[in-house]
Amino acid sequence: MQFTRRAALGLALAAAFTSGSALAQAWPAKPIKLIVPFPAGGGTDIIGREVAQKVATATGWTIVIDNKPGSGGNLGVDAAAKSPADGYTLVLGQTSNLAINPTLYSKLPYDPIKDLTPVSLVASAPLVIVVAADSPYKTLADVVAASRAKPLSLNYATSGNGTVAHLATELFQRTANVQLTHVPYKGAAQGATDLIGGQVQLYVSSVPTLIGHIKNGKMRAIAVTSAKRADDLPQVPTIAESGYKGFEAVTWFGIAGPAKLPADVLARLNTEINKALKAPDLLKKLSDQGADVEGSTPEQFGKLIRDDMVRWGKVVKESGAKVD
Repeated sequence: MQFTRRAALGLALAAAFTSGSALAQAWPAKPIKLIVPFPAGGGTDIIGREVAQKVATATGWTIVIDNKPGSGGNLGVDAAAKSPADGYTLVLGQTSNLAINPTLYSKLPYDPIKDLTPVSLVASAPLVIVVAADSPYKTLADVVAASRAKPLSLNYATSGNGTVAHLATELFQRTANVQLTHVPYKGAAQGATDLIGGQVQLYVSSVPTLIGHIKNGKMRAIAVTSAKRADDLPQVPTIAESGYKGFEAVTWFGIAGPAKLPADVLARLNTEINKALKAPDLLKKLSDQGADVEGSTPEQFGKLIRDDMVRWGKVVKESGAKVD
């Protein structure tokens, strides 16, 4: 009897293991939704679509982009965090909504550490300061001189309060001892239109967001925020080169899912995403957009989120920025 019970238990465990393995092998059995928490056409959207297309082409998976903008990216991230932890809903988060917003917002509907599973870092990109093509400001020194002569007279646009662009510019103002007036927009498109039309004098955003306008001659880049010059804008000096040694601020983009993603699904997603990121055609496409391809393990991406929550949290508190 004892042997029979043990045998039965062994058979049951084997059946359960086989069933679980078959289930894992069958995933994905339906389309995967990748939430982009910003409007179509911006830097995050461009990167999300390129990566999703490459992964889908390589694996045969169906990946659907779902643009869900609002509240500085919080709506889209929250939707992903509250989705079933089955691997069918992911989000392309970035520095602002994963590392900055926890300090910036007095009430955030999700906790990036507790409510999400980091899957993989995808890309990073410097920010770029641009002016309209017909602007009288040719260099960062021109902007600093004008602002010191008449504080708060120059407006700078970003895609929202508390974004990396906003906080990086706040950090620059303290570094350079200047005062600019922040004009936050709800996305990239209207800010670009207003810069070209003369309603604002400066625009600060990621290189992928503005590279098209720079290449077509409608905007002139005067500085990038990375430690070294951007590969796609080799003629544009860094802020550090412009007289502010040690200045650096970049934004990153990474894919995450709801908390407690199954380990086998997480491993599969991470493997396929990192494979796609090594493809020469994707490397070129993202490079042409001003982004640096990254890739990581889930653990490495999780550490980056935690470290940047501390780093940018300090900047938020020092700047006094707050969104309720």
